[in-house]
Amino acid sequence: MHANDTNKNNKLIYPELSYIITGICFEVHNILGRYSREKQYADLLQEKIKTLNIPYKREFAAGNTGNKVDFLIDNKIIIELKAKPIVLKEDYYQTQRYLQVLNKKLALIINFRNRYLKPIRIIKIDTDAKIRFL
Repeated sequence: MHANDTNKNNKLIYPELSYIITGICFEVHNILGRYSREKQYADLLQEKIKTLNIPYKREFAAGNTGNKVDFLIDNKIIIELKAKPIVLKEDYYQTQRYLQVLNKKLALIINFRNRYLKPIRIIKIDTDAKIRFL
């Protein structure tokens, strides 16, 4: 395979915006540490996003799921904040539901409780592409 070959599966989605967001999250983590409440992380994250004049929506209903999305950045990337010992399968499923309901391509789960911040990229599963057996 040549370096010039482009494989659609290896392409990053919104790389510049993702980079900026994760940088902000690292900054928030450095300031607040790992034992603050989720709301404190969200408040500081919002403050930093505002400073950079990046359009966003915070804590809004995800369709009729009964859940609220923590952030939608630039109408492109969903940010799901966590402050818990471990990210569970349910957190992945919840985030995937948000991607489906809002028809977005990318979400990041950020768990501030980790000693070292490791943003988790969630890519929207294309439900239309699934093969259906009769």
